[in-house]
Amino acid sequence: MGRTDTAGQERYRTITTAYYRGAMGFILMYDITNEESFNAVQDWSTQIKTYSWDNAQVLLVGNKCDMEDERVVSSERFEFFEASAKDNINVKQTFERLVDVICEKMSESLDTADPAVTGAKQGPQLTDQQAPPHQDCAC
Repeated sequence: MGRTDTAGQERYRTITTAYYRGAMGFILMYDITNEESFNAVQDWSTQIKTYSWDNAQVLLVGNKCDMEDERVVSSERFEFFEASAKDNINVKQTFERLVDVICEKMSESLDTADPAVTGAKQGPQLTDQQAPPHQDCAC
């Protein structure tokens, strides 16, 4: 099985489509310290869907996890659940987690906002709840 690493460079865009057709799997890698590299993942994913065979497997990898203090792409952005509406698997949990994340962000905003500017009182206190496990960097 061959492999190709074009490092996402635009100059290779014209030749990469030929490689998609024969590939069984892809690693889409982005730089956790570079927002633009994360945003490009969607474009590469679309290319893979367009030019590869239906059963090609895709793995998303955030590189440079050793540079945590320079991180700009939060690992919370791609926390996910697998769910089944038909069998009622993780449907409620998905919505509950979404509400938790929204509340956490609102609480952070209230904590950092200047009350004199916002006119806001101290926000509601959130109860400590265990978030569902998700994979973190495995350096």
